[in-house]
Amino acid sequence: MQTVGIVGAGLIGCSWANVFARSGWKVKVWDPVDSQRAAALSIVGHSLRDLAALGLVADAHTAHSHVTVVDTLEEALEGAEYVQESGPERLDLKIEIFRHLDAAAAPDTILASSTSAIVASKFTESLAGRSRCLVAHPVNPPHLAPVVELCGAPWTSAEVKQRASIIMQGVGQVPVDVRREVDGFVLNRLQAALLTEAFRLVQDGVVSPQDLDRTVADGLGLRWAFMGPFETIELNAPNGIADYCERYVSWFRRYQADAPLAAVWDDASWQRAVEAWGRHPGAAEIAQKTVWRNHRLAALAAHKKTQSSF
Repeated sequence: MQTVGIVGAGLIGCSWANVFARSGWKVKVWDPVDSQRAAALSIVGHSLRDLAALGLVADAHTAHSHVTVVDTLEEALEGAEYVQESGPERLDLKIEIFRHLDAAAAPDTILASSTSAIVASKFTESLAGRSRCLVAHPVNPPHLAPVVELCGAPWTSAEVKQRASIIMQGVGQVPVDVRREVDGFVLNRLQAALLTEAFRLVQDGVVSPQDLDRTVADGLGLRWAFMGPFETIELNAPNGIADYCERYVSWFRRYQADAPLAAVWDDASWQRAVEAWGRHPGAAEIAQKTVWRNHRLAALAAHKKTQSSF
């Protein structure tokens, strides 16, 4: 049985534990915070049972039995061929934890970070084993949204990236090769482009935030659940992408000449959009709605599993 070390037992770390446990790996989870360690087994077990109800996990009890919460970082790394770090999004902490990971893990253990925006070169440069370090950035939550961006530093070995890709495919994820370091990687840059335009349209009074969300959820998002933007526009013109570009390039040029500026994210600007949204949920309501979101994502994942690609 292959072994993974999960470093960080927050929502992302526990979700990663689900991914590996349901795929038959031995999972060792560690977090420096006692309360996080104490809650991890219950969180992972609950998520596995939810997926089993939809046919996405064959045996939740067996999968859960693969998970162990350990008391030290060294225990989490012992015997692990792959480590997924999911600590706080702070550079100083990434530098510190990867220093410990590199010192304690076996020389051939892959060390990956779930960081959303910090490129690996910023926290691995001084490590003796820096060639085995990379970013494996998931979508939140990874046990329901399978894409994971694999992005190495300039010194990450090609063999490590290939092994990480094979591991991700083996546990049911969809690895994306980010060929060079870029701030925010791919997913967050795409999300930022959409969010920036969304905030501008609301700030300018073109549309309400509620109607903007409907435009995505009941329009663009329906296609994006099974096609990306290139495949989408390929079907939006009779002769494919080149035909689409020829038809609409003049509009895209006009749009780019009036593209939203960074001022969209000035405090006074984004606060106008938040005020237009009008809702100010507390932590309990956010947690409750997150459960609802996860159930919807699980149902969508179950549906997609039954569908064939074109």
